Amino acid sequence: MRPSPAGRRPALPGIPAAPGAPSRPESADQPSLTEPAPTPAGRRDLARLPKAHLHLHFTGAMRPASLLEMAAAQGVRLPAHLLDLDPLTVPADARGWFRFQRSYDAARHLVRSEAAMRRIVREAAEDDAAEGSVRLEMQVDPTSYAPWVGGITPALEIVLDEARLASAATGVDIGIVVAASRIRHPLDARVLARLAAQYADAPAGQARVVGFGLSNDERMGTTPAFAPAFRIAERAGLAAVPHGGELLGPESVLDVVSSLRPVRLGHGVRATEDPDLLARLVDAGIAFEVCPTSNVHLGVYRDFSQVPLPLLIEAGATVALGADDPLLFHSRLLAQYEAARDVFGLSDAALAGLARQSVDASLAPESSKAVWRARIDAWLAEPPASSPPD
Repeated sequence: MRPSPAGRRPALPGIPAAPGAPSRPESADQPSLTEPAPTPAGRRDLARLPKAHLHLHFTGAMRPASLLEMAAAQGVRLPAHLLDLDPLTVPADARGWFRFQRSYDAARHLVRSEAAMRRIVREAAEDDAAEGSVRLEMQVDPTSYAPWVGGITPALEIVLDEARLASAATGVDIGIVVAASRIRHPLDARVLARLAAQYADAPAGQARVVGFGLSNDERMGTTPAFAPAFRIAERAGLAAVPHGGELLGPESVLDVVSSLRPVRLGHGVRATEDPDLLARLVDAGIAFEVCPTSNVHLGVYRDFSQVPLPLLIEAGATVALGADDPLLFHSRLLAQYEAARDVFGLSDAALAGLARQSVDASLAPESSKAVWRARIDAWLAEPPASSPPD
């Protein structure tokens, strides 16, 4: 069963602590985040709409069932806030980054092997394929997983190799974004930029690093201090795709844009609070990775109707919808398109336009983009679903 736009689902059962914990919970009892909602009469199936997924974090891409299986195998009792599949029952003013970060850290603690890392990449590709994605750009900070696999270089190579295998198996084209963290020293970001630069070029058929990002708590660190890392990445031909404009407002967006020179903004929705800044970003061709579920779950907006997606569209912005962290927000990419349809009333033509923009904003080769745009046009040319029989 798909969640509503508010992400409502039955709560996951807890995991008994070892000893005595079952070694593997029944995956069939766990909710699927990729099962589509019924297509309304007169509308087209959004799961068949080709689209690019440009904002997905590594650990946050884990399936809920995989989380439970990893925890049970390691004898780990997961905290209640991570098992809660309806965080929107928490008042908006009690949501926020601290609650999210505790959950993310608890999940990341379980990723302690090459097998676990490969599983996350493979299942993310499978889930995106089920939702109609033709392109996936996954963000990863290899520092977080380096202690378990021999260093940041092996960690990145594991992700890249599994991305290659998963792409071949699912048909989803995959690029990797190496993302530095705001809560670490800017010198660490330079190390990651140099690492990412080594994998910017790859032979045909191999996954490669396509971008360099900056994530974690937007309120931490000094943005200009990370500029040298982005210059390293830029010289290697990597696109700048930092976060900005979700937890903080227009001043933060301006700081990110002026210091890091992005081609896309992770989120960027708070730029709508300054129409002049928004117009300048649109004129500069900077795309927005908009993640409505994330915005609501983090308390940036009280509900979906307040997410400024219509403002961005009206301003002429290039928008790519994203799921951000499905494990924690309990909503994948398809649900973002469903919300755009059901909450904001977007037509199938407008939704096809968003899918086309996601392809345009991707870092894929232009030859691939042309193929995907044609497939989007073909989807829109299909007849919509008919009314069910009485």
